[in-house]
Amino acid sequence: MATQSLSATPAAPAQDSRQPYSVASGTTIKPNIFKRIAQHFRRYWELWLLSAPALIFVAIFAYVPMWGIQLAFRKFDPDKGLTGGDWVGFYYFKQFFHSPLFGEIMTNTIRISLWTLVMGFIFPIILALLINQIHSTKVKGFVQTVTYMPHFISVVVIVSMLNIFLTPGSGIIGRFLGPESVMGNPKAITSVYWISEVWQHCGWNSIIYLAALAGVDTSLYEAAKIDGAGRWQLIRTVDIPAIMPTAGILLILSMGSVLNVGFDKIFLMQNSLNLPATEVISTYTYKIGILNSQFSYSTAIGLFNTVVNFVFLITANAISKKISETSIF
Repeated sequence: MATQSLSATPAAPAQDSRQPYSVASGTTIKPNIFKRIAQHFRRYWELWLLSAPALIFVAIFAYVPMWGIQLAFRKFDPDKGLTGGDWVGFYYFKQFFHSPLFGEIMTNTIRISLWTLVMGFIFPIILALLINQIHSTKVKGFVQTVTYMPHFISVVVIVSMLNIFLTPGSGIIGRFLGPESVMGNPKAITSVYWISEVWQHCGWNSIIYLAALAGVDTSLYEAAKIDGAGRWQLIRTVDIPAIMPTAGILLILSMGSVLNVGFDKIFLMQNSLNLPATEVISTYTYKIGILNSQFSYSTAIGLFNTVVNFVFLITANAISKKISETSIF
């Protein structure tokens, strides 16, 4: 009997070195934070070594420059450096808000940015849906190559092409638009900007939607065709729902740069005629900070722009998470 009772007793499980230590009373003793960190690095040191170059790059070029943000709250003194100037608080922010150009700059920035954001979000989806309907592999590859190519053209070349094509009288497009220069028309320059942006980047931005469409189960198309669905019904009931999560994530990320109008392109497109419609935050910051050497003032403007973009990002993420349960965090 004693032998049977001993053999029936289950053996105690071996202690897993990765689990918290246990004592007979049933309480759990967790290793301190330093031991847990050491265990983590011993287990995943290869992954940390692999990601180290990217982490170092981000730390040097993204986080270290944040030390200069305090320049927005100090009066810059070249002899004392970034942290040696007198503390002035929100003086430069108030100066920007009370500037006669504040309304014009914000209006131009929001108008150009929203047009580019909305149209640059819609057209890649439409292009991806159209390309997905091409059954010939060769034709699809040709269309994709043609639509991707403008993305690799330099901004300087793009603006030069716009100036040549839109020249009144001699340009390919400008000869049909009358004697007035479109590049010098404040009412038309916004359309020129976002149309050229969509043309240049539409094909490239459609890649991620094509990847999402490539992952759609073909049985869904077959089932829909059996039920009598046409091409439009397939797009509406299969393709669009398949890319909606991807579109939601990209829209949230785009909201984080809602006030960021590309400096290089809009700066190259500026001239004395369209300046009232093309002076945006990025170009104004460049002229104030670099050309006029008002470093504290320009830093305050840039920080204001960043904070507004951050608020838009957080708000868009919260709304999307509540409505569709799609979010980036």
